[in-house]
Amino acid sequence: MQQVRFEGALLERGFWLYVWRVRQESREVLYVGRTGDSSSRFAASPFSRLSQHLDIRPKASANMLLRNLIRRGFDPLGCSYSLFAYGPLYQEQATLEAHRQVRDLVAPIESALASQLEADGHRVIGSHSKSRGAGGDLYEKVLQNFRAVLKSAAR
Repeated sequence: MQQVRFEGALLERGFWLYVWRVRQESREVLYVGRTGDSSSRFAASPFSRLSQHLDIRPKASANMLLRNLIRRGFDPLGCSYSLFAYGPLYQEQATLEAHRQVRDLVAPIESALASQLEADGHRVIGSHSKSRGAGGDLYEKVLQNFRAVLKSAAR
């Protein structure tokens, strides 16, 4: 028996940060991502990214989590997955120019979050640019929330 449970807020479009926790046997990795990173003005929901990240079709193109897992020797069908999402930090924007401005605020927070989780002792997979200029109240709030949920979910 399988179960997927989530709150309806996960369907909201906008700029979110998320962390996947993937476990297989004694191995565990984290994958840090964000919505709203494309060059269009649209920012998907974390729920939408959930299905894209785990699309096992050979021609799938937005399945970076799946590809990173396979590259590291994980069997995606033998893993357990937890998705933790925080947001939306910002709403979806009406123009491409506005989208890019917000995207450029969220991207350094994503990178800094991945770097800090790795510094905290987690194995983080995926690529993230160098964290540049992330800090301030929003970053601290994001970091606090992810640290708390990862600690709580580890029990």
